[in-house]
Amino acid sequence: MGTFRDRTAVAGVGYTPFSKDSGVSTLTLAVDAILAALDDAGLTVDDVDALATHRVGDSTPPWVVAPALGVPEVSWYLDQFGGGSVSHSVVGQAAMAVAAGVAETVVCYRAINARSEFRMGGTGRGPAPLFDTQYQAPYGYFAPPQQFAMFARAHMNAYGTTHEQLGRVAVGQRASAVRNPRALKRDPITLDDYLASRWIAEPLRLLDCCLETDGACAIVVTSRERARDLAHPPVLISGAAWGGGDSLFSGAGSGVDGTDFTVTEAARLAPRLYAMAGVGPGEVDVAEIYDCFTYSVLVQLEDYGFCAKGEGGPYIESGAILPGGELPVNTHGGFLSEGYVHGINHIAEAVAQLRGTAGDRQVPGAEVALSTAQPGYVLAGTSALILRSDP
Repeated sequence: MGTFRDRTAVAGVGYTPFSKDSGVSTLTLAVDAILAALDDAGLTVDDVDALATHRVGDSTPPWVVAPALGVPEVSWYLDQFGGGSVSHSVVGQAAMAVAAGVAETVVCYRAINARSEFRMGGTGRGPAPLFDTQYQAPYGYFAPPQQFAMFARAHMNAYGTTHEQLGRVAVGQRASAVRNPRALKRDPITLDDYLASRWIAEPLRLLDCCLETDGACAIVVTSRERARDLAHPPVLISGAAWGGGDSLFSGAGSGVDGTDFTVTEAARLAPRLYAMAGVGPGEVDVAEIYDCFTYSVLVQLEDYGFCAKGEGGPYIESGAILPGGELPVNTHGGFLSEGYVHGINHIAEAVAQLRGTAGDRQVPGAEVALSTAQPGYVLAGTSALILRSDP
């Protein structure tokens, strides 16, 4: 895997507007985001020979998107089952396809009407056809907030993590969203606002939870050499890792002995990711960390090595993850405030930071970025990328 480092690059990114009701199909969203990404790269539909996405709930597959776009021929595609846990593996596998020579230009995308149509979790429809559903449904255990609430509580019990520490994640990310014209939520919030927000599943409040969003985002992956001739400086894919093991439903936790629910699959994946990229956590300038809930940020700060296990709360309290801190996190506002496009908009924000085009939210001198997926609590796996600017 070491020879894979820096051989491919992100050459373009594209978005649709984020909203509560797009008024269009997921297919239209996908096509619009892809066309925007190609335009950003200085490419056309005729340059595309591969498409990649992931799906759970709302989705539109590559073999529907390709003819809608008018792509002349698809030589490789990926339609991976899975939610946020696999979001970054889609880009990693696209990069592998380019490095292996089976594709030249891969567009990775995610399009969802996750607010107006197929909302995550809930009880308003039949249970998902997964083997583990039979162990949840009889107890009314359906929705992601219920699942993550249990892990947040485990961390509180083990390490004294507080509501205020979780709240500082939400408040800090909203402060970044204020400077992001794409963000759905741009009104500043205070810690008092956070503490006054209603319970969803204790210990998680409304402002601990990501936004259900209609929208799409797309990313163009090609070779490093080809990207250098396109519209923007390449953002190199230095590290890409994915994998998994135990999950909430398989009867064990993570950690060395498989029983520690305060450790996620990210802790197992992180050493492989850093080794592939040839960097460590101390060299990461900006991190876009999967924030389906505030707790997922806290636990990944620990599991990706930015602080010791149990010290995520104090690390957040120190201001380290705020703009101007030692590790600015979710500089676009994240899923909590920008919008939730199931992982890929984190990657797009990392690209903007490394290009130096993030405007008022730019991290000065950013050269190395970490972007992560759901850390593996529900699906027994996770994925992540390390991106860097082209020297």
